[in-house]
Amino acid sequence: MSTKDLQNSDSVQDGNQNENPELNENKTESNSENESPDNEEKKVAKVKAEQEAEQEAQDIEESIKDEKKDSFDDNQNIEEDTSTEGQSIDKPIDNTEEKESTESVLEVDYTKLSREDLVKELTEVIDKNPINDIRKQVEAIKASFYKQQKVINEQKRKEFVDGGGVIEDFAPAEDPIETDLKDLFKRYRRLKAEYNRELEKVKDVNLEKKYEIIEELKELVNKDESIGDTFKEFRELQQRWKEVGQVPQQKLKDLWNTYHHHVEKFYDYININKELRDLDLKKNFEIKTELCEKAEKLIEENSVVTAFKTLQKFHNQWREIGPVPNDQKDALWERFKEATRIINKRHQDYFKNLKDEQKNNLERKENLCQQAEDIAVKELETHKDWTEQTAAIIELQKVWRTIGFAPKKDNNKIYARFRNACDQFFGNKREFYAQNKELQDQNLAKKLELCEKAESMQESTDWKSTTKDLINLQKEWKEVGPVSRKQSDKVWKRFRAACDHFFNRKSEYYANIEQEFDTNLKKKQEIIEKVKGYKFTNDVNVNYEALKKFQEEFSEIGFVPYKLKDKIQNEFREELNKQFDKLKVDDQERNLLKFQNRLENLQHKPKSSNKIKHERDKFFNKIKKLES
Repeated sequence: MSTKDLQNSDSVQDGNQNENPELNENKTESNSENESPDNEEKKVAKVKAEQEAEQEAQDIEESIKDEKKDSFDDNQNIEEDTSTEGQSIDKPIDNTEEKESTESVLEVDYTKLSREDLVKELTEVIDKNPINDIRKQVEAIKASFYKQQKVINEQKRKEFVDGGGVIEDFAPAEDPIETDLKDLFKRYRRLKAEYNRELEKVKDVNLEKKYEIIEELKELVNKDESIGDTFKEFRELQQRWKEVGQVPQQKLKDLWNTYHHHVEKFYDYININKELRDLDLKKNFEIKTELCEKAEKLIEENSVVTAFKTLQKFHNQWREIGPVPNDQKDALWERFKEATRIINKRHQDYFKNLKDEQKNNLERKENLCQQAEDIAVKELETHKDWTEQTAAIIELQKVWRTIGFAPKKDNNKIYARFRNACDQFFGNKREFYAQNKELQDQNLAKKLELCEKAESMQESTDWKSTTKDLINLQKEWKEVGPVSRKQSDKVWKRFRAACDHFFNRKSEYYANIEQEFDTNLKKKQEIIEKVKGYKFTNDVNVNYEALKKFQEEFSEIGFVPYKLKDKIQNEFREELNKQFDKLKVDDQERNLLKFQNRLENLQHKPKSSNKIKHERDKFFNKIKKLES
């Protein structure tokens, strides 16, 4: 990577080095030149305390980040230039590694990519983009990959446990895809480290360049030329100053003080044209007013962290702009400072609440640790006891995973405590079953018996009953205790194979049945069309037999899709009754024929005797009503 690439990849102004400083507006009214030594000591102590507070807040923020090694937040003191504004904001901050210059916008939805595609995408991102521009892509790819990896591992763990395995014995095999991803992460970190080392070298070069500009600025007052030419050269030096990249953090304050001292000295010495200077001050006032408006809009930003980081950029720009008219600078600075105060307060409250939340998480995790430790020391004598307490430990682990981070200084300790309690319990469980070989042999005999029962059912065609029986066998299997590791996988595969064989046959059968139902539906629809289009003859008996035949053909066709059963039946009956109504017989005979046809139809249906009896009773009741 060239020096030019490093210069252009980050901010074009020194002020952009600060990405996450803490702005302390409470100190803006002090004047360091007029303070006593005692006050100065108090001020230093206060700054130190605020630095420690900011460090703690930073630690909290880092504790919830997935990728700690790729954090390059820039923290530095942001101070309003006292030579041009008359006041300052002292800011206790931390010096961390250089933040990436640009925030990449994700153009790919990585959640929709497979793990293999994520590895390919990460390779392409690293190969084709500047290393300092890809942090978000790298983090997004990693998050998406391990979300999928977690599902895979959970499935493998479930299959292992379902197979009779003990959960603590589960260890996923090495995944070559995950190995490729880890290798890419190593490469990314190595390239990023190289980039940062080169960036530090560039900063040293930039520092020398800025000192050279200051020397040229000092010489401007000694040149014998027109004010216009001198001022033009002065503007060129200012532009060069802005274009030079970042400098080492520890040199920044002295560098700026020296630079602004000579800028003011230049203005004073050459007695620049007042109109030109006033125009410059007016332009600076307009730009700073716009920054005030932007800062005030940040107060409404939903993301506290985004608002805070954006504010740091505004402070960098403010410092670069230069002086404004004396009669307006105090009010303008107070306006900007007030927006800063509000945003800082939100930022401080955010991390205070986060700290309180993590403290509460610690208390909840300590409670879970105590419960796990109490279970771990219990003396359990039966398989039932071990099964119940294993379920209790697993439930504690589930609750643990729902709780967020504890404070950084306690997070690893509390996790180790919980893990030790769980390890102690499962170690005792392994020892118990190792000493109870007779119990394992009994469990093996029970599972072999269940295998034989499942195998005796695997060719059954009584789908409903056998399904219920196999599900009951599976429930019995889960209730049987563990067997020796040597036999566990083998006997589980045997049982699983018998169950799978039956359910695969069942699925295939019902797939064919659905197709047959659709065919039957089409046949019945065709008969309905025939009924609709039937042409009557002059012979009533012929017509009746034809309608009766339609009825028989319709009844002989098998089942149709269940949701259409009533609809197709009602449609057929409606059309058939319409045709019966057309028979050239008197009403009494027509009704008799329809009733006779209905009885004959009922004879072909399941439970026909009950239905015929019901129809007979219905008929006699109607007669009785007519007689009365």
